[in-house]
Amino acid sequence: MKKKITLSILLFSSLSTFAQVTKEDLEKEIKPLTEKVIILQSEKSKLKSEIGTLNSKLSTANKNIETLQNETQKNSNAISQTANELGIKIQQTETSSKNSISILDKDVNTNRLYWIIGTLITLLLGGIVYWLLGKRIASSQTDVESQIRSTKKTLEEESLKLDAQLLDIINSQLKIKEREPVKTESGEKDHSLVLKVADEVTRILMNLEVMDKEIKGYKHLKKYSESILDNLKAYGYEIPQLIGMNYNSGMNMVATLEFDESIESGKQIIKRIIKPQVNFDGKVIQTAKVTVAFNE
Repeated sequence: MKKKITLSILLFSSLSTFAQVTKEDLEKEIKPLTEKVIILQSEKSKLKSEIGTLNSKLSTANKNIETLQNETQKNSNAISQTANELGIKIQQTETSSKNSISILDKDVNTNRLYWIIGTLITLLLGGIVYWLLGKRIASSQTDVESQIRSTKKTLEEESLKLDAQLLDIINSQLKIKEREPVKTESGEKDHSLVLKVADEVTRILMNLEVMDKEIKGYKHLKKYSESILDNLKAYGYEIPQLIGMNYNSGMNMVATLEFDESIESGKQIIKRIIKPQVNFDGKVIQTAKVTVAFNE
């Protein structure tokens, strides 16, 4: 009996201790949970508030959407009405344009026919005028060229006559010189007259080179000029014929070079005498001035 009482007491003490320990532990565990519940309730309140705000915005948005839908419907109706009106106007315009084009085609065809006829008439008249003018111009040109040739021939004939008269005077002076020799102050023979004669006769011969040989007086003047040069030989003077000679820089003369592609490449040929070379008793008393044609 005592043992049972003792066991009972021990059991009751153990249960009391266990109950105390369990309650404290539960309070420790429940306290954090309670705090979390309180935090969750606070967050729940915030969420409810935000949800309310969102619902208010959503309601406003729905109203705006409904307003936009109404305006869109109105615009769609207006567009449909405008499209119908435009379709009618386009059809009317197309019909009117077809009628106008048809009329324009007729006018264009008529105008084109008139234009073609007018063009052909213009071309025909232009051709006739061009032919007449060409004939007139050709005739005028022929007349002008004929007049130029005639005038040139007349001038050249007159020039030949004047040169022939000049040669007569020169020949007379040479005869006087032959009878009455002239000397310089130093007692030497005066060559001035012969040099002038040589210059003038050479000029005449060079002019004859570019004239028509059929001109009246040409042959007489050429023979007359050559005879005077031959007569100078009787007085001891010699005038070398330099035309057509090959030229080189070592020659004792003053040369002016002119390019001439008609001569052989690499050649230099004397083509014109500006002032003749005059020799007296084998000595040069006047250096020649010449024009030399060259081809590189």
